Amino acid sequence: MPEGHTIHRLALDHSDRFVGRTVTVTSPQDRFAAASRLDGQVLSDVEAYGKHLLYRFGEAGWVHIHLGLFGKIWTKPTPLEPARSTVRMRLATIDWFADLVGPTQCMLIDADERAALFQRLGPDPLRADAVPDAAWQKLSKSRQSVAALLMDQHVIAGIGNAFRAELLYRAGLNPHVEGTRLTFAQWQMLWRDAKRMMRLGVRANRIVTTRPEDRERRHGRVQPSDATYVYRRAEMPCRRCGSMVVMEPLAGRRLYWCPSCQR
Repeated sequence: MPEGHTIHRLALDHSDRFVGRTVTVTSPQDRFAAASRLDGQVLSDVEAYGKHLLYRFGEAGWVHIHLGLFGKIWTKPTPLEPARSTVRMRLATIDWFADLVGPTQCMLIDADERAALFQRLGPDPLRADAVPDAAWQKLSKSRQSVAALLMDQHVIAGIGNAFRAELLYRAGLNPHVEGTRLTFAQWQMLWRDAKRMMRLGVRANRIVTTRPEDRERRHGRVQPSDATYVYRRAEMPCRRCGSMVVMEPLAGRRLYWCPSCQR
């Protein structure tokens, strides 16, 4: 599932390419009924909140998209290509088009529904209006593990499996520590690092969490094998201590961590 930095990058790219322009909206799959209502309107805004992407069409409302595990958005310059029958929604201008395939959610919502969506979500480290204390109030009162809480979108919006593993490693935190045992200083460190790493993710359009001194190649473009400390590195040596990185299931997802560095 795309993490928050990917959705924010999409919002930035689509703001540049579609906002302020008259947009053709179609649904080749014929599963987005509002397409005909939006076709030919001017797209007024694109925004991201956590893993949710929203396109505003003036008074008509917002198209709310959640990609889920299988959703994809392909953005290409014109000329238009024939749309595949699996395309849920196509946005097109004279210069660009974007095809949405396989989303968990694609529906037109109004202002009240948008507000309710944002109310359900925790603060997003990538948004200027984020209130981190709202996340701390939930996290500090929970007996769930910090690893589970970081993935709970009602606590913090936008963090996925990769950032979860890397944040905890960089903080030296055992992923099984309960929220109630986390100190406020530790929480502040996690929040600041989440903002820092996710902003880098938006700029680079990829996840890179390692410091140059911890990589095999310290110069040039960071290779995929050098990009993370523990994520997807099960049974490989920790970059810092040499112990084997552990992978274990947690709430249906894979948790990666170093038992030596994260005591």
